[in-house]
Amino acid sequence: MIIPFNPSLRHTLGVEWELALVDPKSEDLTSVADKVFAQLDAGPKHRVHKELLLNTVELVTGICDTVSDAMTDLAESMTTVRATTDALGVELFSAGMHPFASWEDQEVTSAARYSTLIDRTQWWGRQMMIYGIHVHVGMPERDRVLPVLNSLLRHFPHLQALSASSPYYMGENTGYASNRSLLFQQLPTAGLPFQFSQWSQYESYVEDMTTTGVIDVINEIRWDIRPSPTLGTIEVRVADAMASFEEVESVVALIHCLIVDLDQRAAAGEVLPTLPPWHIQENKWRSARYGMDSIIILDDANREGLVVDDLHETCARLAQVAERIGCTSELAGVADIIERGAGYERQRKTAHAAGGDLRKVVASVVQELRESHSRRSQGTH
Repeated sequence: MIIPFNPSLRHTLGVEWELALVDPKSEDLTSVADKVFAQLDAGPKHRVHKELLLNTVELVTGICDTVSDAMTDLAESMTTVRATTDALGVELFSAGMHPFASWEDQEVTSAARYSTLIDRTQWWGRQMMIYGIHVHVGMPERDRVLPVLNSLLRHFPHLQALSASSPYYMGENTGYASNRSLLFQQLPTAGLPFQFSQWSQYESYVEDMTTTGVIDVINEIRWDIRPSPTLGTIEVRVADAMASFEEVESVVALIHCLIVDLDQRAAAGEVLPTLPPWHIQENKWRSARYGMDSIIILDDANREGLVVDDLHETCARLAQVAERIGCTSELAGVADIIERGAGYERQRKTAHAAGGDLRKVVASVVQELRESHSRRSQGTH
């Protein structure tokens, strides 16, 4: 099977942000996406998409050159959505999972591909009350896509720890920083990607998956990081949804800088560093479990270190890249997340202060998103 790759002229950027719809009285999820879409204005509607469940809307940017452009795009789309959700008396919630909603109460969006997914995956598919951030970065050369992807996996735990915001599920404290990441990998073809060294190996894999009926179309390969041949990008799907524009922009900036840096090094002839698959798998579990307290495996010599220490070192190393692509201030926000605490840490703190009342957790996340959207819209971020 030949899979053409549509190269990007620049390291362009695109972001997809999944948001939950909640009832402000009960703080529970509410399946009213159909009503939202029925009332959206015609103008920017193409940038707001449906998702698997009717409790979800997804904001999708156009093709952007900078992180700032992408965040402005998302803010405009959120303004459009809020005009509708406010009128309907519905709030927007942004975290990896809703803390206490029951999967049995959720309704599936009416579309053949979603019905097929639920029919095949059954119990696991119905559990997917999950929300993430997906980041596309344009790649100029097909043959550098897989080397960059393989090397980027070294930074998987950094991205997961920073964005982790799903410690609660169906009313229980799971003990994990990102329960979403481990739940999502139960779906067929989801989870960590295989490390192919050549594009032809990737083509053979896709052909095998198609021939044996595992997938019908290529985007049913749901890896945490995957090539997107039609768009000409690497798509990073590691991050939980986060509660503020400031957090989202920092994680997007880190992803953008990492991929630009790796691709430029590959273009210069460098053999990019990688980790064995078993180290990457362990790092994913550690960062999902312990978040910002993770001790991760740093290299194939089994050297270990705190993820936050390596984050500081990584951001310092990427400072010149950030300056070149115009995201210095956004990348600096990584340190703010470390100091303030990631989403899962703030949720646990709120729950503790509220005596375990998870409705207060939802309300705090809703308020945080609303305030950060206001700052972004007013240009005061």
